[in-house]
Amino acid sequence: MWGIITDFFTYETTKSVVVKSWLVGTINRFMQLLIIVYFVGWVFLHEKAYQTKDTGIESAVMTKVKGFGRYNNQVMDVADYVVPQQGTSVFCIITRLIMTHNQTQGLCPQYGKNYRCTHDSDCDKHLRSHLANGIFTGRCLTEDGQCEIEGWCPTENDTVQTEYMEEVENFTIFIKNSVRFALFDITRGNFPRTIDINCMYDPVGNPYCPVFRVGDILRYANESFSAIAYKGGQIGIHIRWMCNFDQPVENCKPTFSFTRLDEAFEDNNVSKGYNFRFAKYYRSHDEEEYRTLYKAFGIHFDVMVSGNAGKFDVIPTLINIVAACTSVGLATVLCDIILLNFLRGAERYKAKKFEEVSDTDITAEVQSQSQSLQTIRNEGKISDDSGSFSNGRQRH
Repeated sequence: MWGIITDFFTYETTKSVVVKSWLVGTINRFMQLLIIVYFVGWVFLHEKAYQTKDTGIESAVMTKVKGFGRYNNQVMDVADYVVPQQGTSVFCIITRLIMTHNQTQGLCPQYGKNYRCTHDSDCDKHLRSHLANGIFTGRCLTEDGQCEIEGWCPTENDTVQTEYMEEVENFTIFIKNSVRFALFDITRGNFPRTIDINCMYDPVGNPYCPVFRVGDILRYANESFSAIAYKGGQIGIHIRWMCNFDQPVENCKPTFSFTRLDEAFEDNNVSKGYNFRFAKYYRSHDEEEYRTLYKAFGIHFDVMVSGNAGKFDVIPTLINIVAACTSVGLATVLCDIILLNFLRGAERYKAKKFEEVSDTDITAEVQSQSQSLQTIRNEGKISDDSGSFSNGRQRH
């Protein structure tokens, strides 16, 4: 315990030892060069650590779809196939429909292989099920061989094979995006004032055009139009703003990328693609309500905005310069590890580098120096007395 206490109350001071070794010297300079290259190349030039960053981007997105298609011998316009219709950053273009006409409230059989029955007991297990088209009554309709439900009848048959709307591939999507970097009080838009609205987006030829063809978006996302139009799917349109305000503000422009968001479930046996249901309600002459149920398959688009902006600032510049200068000292730590553990003559280097001095050693050395001084003083006194005495005898 006393050893622990004495070891705790110690002080270490730096002792410089010059080691003339080509190997260690080369390692030392090489490590210092690597650290300098890292800070200059990666930290300052690539990451721009000398800038203040604004990552709290404020964004607004407005979308508009245009195009006409033909489905079930009817011409479909934007009001028919876009859901919702407010022009937000998240919307769906319907490509295929399964329709169940003239549904009214009542009792009817729930069709499906999972709901077949011969007795009422076969339907009891479905009483609390939410997978059907209504509430199970617990009765088995033996003439149909199916369990009975209460709800909108007749029930939907979603196994019907229908065609998708081929014209969707040529529909266009107009995207208007504005962003604001509050830290620098700068607002930017995704296309210039002089843009030709009849343009079409091309990542090489026309990268700032705000009009996108649906077929091109799917191609950029490496997706097949026929497959996604039939089953539905989710596509992400990513607008990325990476701005450097040390340059002119006009150089702050967005880049676009496209990806399949539901790719993880593409080979899943449950809930493939993207679909949803909605209904249109009517009232007959005798005031009886009925509806048409639609099961819609479509391409769900999600416009996502991200990014940041930077501008030169003295404080982060000084902080990173100090960090760079401090990190250069890591080369010395590595060389010490090599010298103390791996090179021949490590013990000799330890003896040169580390020297322990205790209070006892200091006291003994001080006492020794005091005694030496005292001896010198005494010798001086004896010499003086001797001279005086000698002179005195000569006078007599």
